Amino acid sequence: MGLYRRLLRYLRPYKGRFLVALICMWFAAIFSGFTLVTGLPLMGKVLSPKPVALFEVKEPGIEEEFIPDYIVKLQKSWKGKAREKLLYFYEKYTRKEVLLFILIAMVITTFAKGLSNYCQEYLMRYIGQGVVIDLRNDLYRHISSLSLGYFTDKRSGEIVSRLTYDTGAVQSSITSGLRNLLLQPCFLIVYLILALAANWKMTLIFLCVIPFIALPVARLGRRIKKLTTRSQEKMANVYSNLQETVSGIHIVQAFSMEEKENERFRQENRSLFRTLMKWARRDVLVSPITELVSVLGITVIAWYGCMQVIEGIITFDLFVIFVAALGMMAQPIKRLSKVNIEIQQGLAAAERVFRVLDTEPTVKEAKDAKELPRIKERIELKKVGFSYEKEEILKNIDLEAGVGEIVALVGPTGVGKTTLVNLIPRFYDPTDGEITIDGEDIRKVTLKSLRGQIGIVTQETFLFNDTIRNNIAYGKPEAKEEDIIRAAKTANAHDFIRATEKGYDTIVGERGAKLSGGEKQRLTIARAILKNPPILIMDEATSALDSQAEKLVQEALDKLMKGRTTFVIAHRLSTIRNADKIIVLEKGRIVQKGTHEELLTKGGLYKRLYEMQFATAETQNLTKRRREN
Repeated sequence: MGLYRRLLRYLRPYKGRFLVALICMWFAAIFSGFTLVTGLPLMGKVLSPKPVALFEVKEPGIEEEFIPDYIVKLQKSWKGKAREKLLYFYEKYTRKEVLLFILIAMVITTFAKGLSNYCQEYLMRYIGQGVVIDLRNDLYRHISSLSLGYFTDKRSGEIVSRLTYDTGAVQSSITSGLRNLLLQPCFLIVYLILALAANWKMTLIFLCVIPFIALPVARLGRRIKKLTTRSQEKMANVYSNLQETVSGIHIVQAFSMEEKENERFRQENRSLFRTLMKWARRDVLVSPITELVSVLGITVIAWYGCMQVIEGIITFDLFVIFVAALGMMAQPIKRLSKVNIEIQQGLAAAERVFRVLDTEPTVKEAKDAKELPRIKERIELKKVGFSYEKEEILKNIDLEAGVGEIVALVGPTGVGKTTLVNLIPRFYDPTDGEITIDGEDIRKVTLKSLRGQIGIVTQETFLFNDTIRNNIAYGKPEAKEEDIIRAAKTANAHDFIRATEKGYDTIVGERGAKLSGGEKQRLTIARAILKNPPILIMDEATSALDSQAEKLVQEALDKLMKGRTTFVIAHRLSTIRNADKIIVLEKGRIVQKGTHEELLTKGGLYKRLYEMQFATAETQNLTKRRREN
C-alpha cells in the first residue's frame, strides 16, 4: 500500500477535478438506483388493478421471533409511511398520469445518470493522463540528472521502456483501477440499501458469499503482479534488442547477420509471449470464478425468496426490487474483483519507475554550492585516484594546466585517458584527491557553472535529428544567425552547409546520418566554438577521419584551441607536437611529462609509441606508392 500511496501523491494537482469526479460517481449511482425503483415495481402497479399492495407484508411469524423489536418497528414504520404516500399518490392522480410521470422521471434520471457517468469518466481519464505525464516528466528529469555511470551500466532500451511502457501501465492503474475502486462501491452501496429495504435477511445471506469471491481473486492478484513484473522485464529486453539493432543496422547488414538478429528478436518476443500468456490464463480466471460463486449465492437466495413470496411473507414487488438490486450488484462486484488485478499491474510498473526515481546520482551538487567564476589561472589535479567497482583505473595523478595551455594525454589503450578528462566536468568524481580550478574544489561549485565553462569534442560525434542551425546552437539557443554562421566558418563547415539542399535548415537525420564523418565533426566543433568555453576537452577528435577530412577538422580544431585551456587525448602523436605539455600514462599512472622534443630525447614509453606509429605510417605510405606505380 505504501507504493500505491506514493503513486496517489501525483493526484494532488488534480484534487479539484478528483472531487468533482467523486461527486459525479455518487450521482451516477443514486440516479441508477432511482431508475431501478421507479422502473420496475411502479410500472407494474400502474398496470395492476391493485396498486396499493406494494408495501403490504405479513406480520412476523414464529420463525421470525428472533428479529429484534426495534427492527420490526422500524420496518413497519418505514413501510407504513411509504404505503401512505403511495396511496395518496395513486388517489390524487389517474393511472395514466402516474404512467406519464414515471416515464418522464425515467428519461430524466437516465439522462442525469448518463451525464454523471460521462463527467466522472472524462475527469478520471484526464487525471490518469495528467498523472502519467507528470510521472514521465519527473522520470525524464531525474534520468537526465543521473551520473554517467548509470548510463554505462544500463541498456538504453531498458531506460526507454521505463519512460514509455511502464508509465503507460501506470495509467491504467489510475484511469481504470482507481476509478472502479471509487465508482463501483458507490453503486454497491445504493443497490445494497435497496436490497436491505426489500429484505434485509436475504441481503445478509448474499453478503456472506462475497468473501468466497474475494479470496481466490486476491490470490490471483498477487500472482498476476509477479507475472506483470516479469513481463515488463521481458518487454525491456525487446526494447533493448530493437534499439541495438536499429542503431547498429549498418554493422548488422555489413556482416550479413540479419537472420541471426531476427532469430534473437524472435526468441525475446517468444519469451515475452509465454509470460504474457501465463498472465492471461490467470487474468481470464477472475470473471468465471466471480460469476460462478455469484450465481451459486443468487441461486440459494432465489429459492429462499421465492418461498417467502409463495408463503405471502413478502410481496412480489419487493422480491422484484430485491432480485433486481442483486442483479445490479453483480456487475460492480465483478468489476471490483478485477480492480485488484488492474492495480497490481500498475503497481508492478510503478515499482520499476520508482526504482529509477530512487536511484541517487553518484555525482551530487553540494547544498552550499556556489557559482564558479570564469577560469583565470589554472586547473590542478592533486593526488587524484579513481576506482570503478574495486578496479583501480587512475592512481596518484598530479597535473596542472595553466590558462591557454594545451595538455596532451597519451598512452596505450585502456590506461584511463578518457576517464581522467571525464573527471574535470564531474561526469565522475575522483575516489581520491581533488580537482581545483583557480584553487576552488570543483565539488563545491554548481554543476551548471562548471560545465558551462567546458566544451567537449569527441571521436564519437552526436547530432540531433534537427536542423544544422539548431545543432550548432544547441548549447546556446539564443544565438543570433550571424554568430552561428561565424562559428560554422571558423569550423570550416560553412561551405558544405551552403552546398546542402536547405542550407542551415537542412535536417541532419538521426545522429547526423545524412552527413559524412568529417562534416559531423566540423558541426560539433562549430557548436563548441559558439559556446565559447574557456576550457576544452578533445577526445581523439580526428582519429576516425580520412586524410582530407582530418586536415579540415584539424584546422578547425587549431582555431578552436587558440587561447583556451585544452586537454587533448591523441591517437595520432603527430597531431600533438605543438602541445605545451604531454602527459604519458601507463597502467593508470603518469610515467612521463614534457614537450614532444623533451620526451623523444628522454626515451621511454612515449618514444616507443612514436617510433611505432612512425614505422606504421612509413609502411602505409610505401604500400600506397607501390599501388600507385
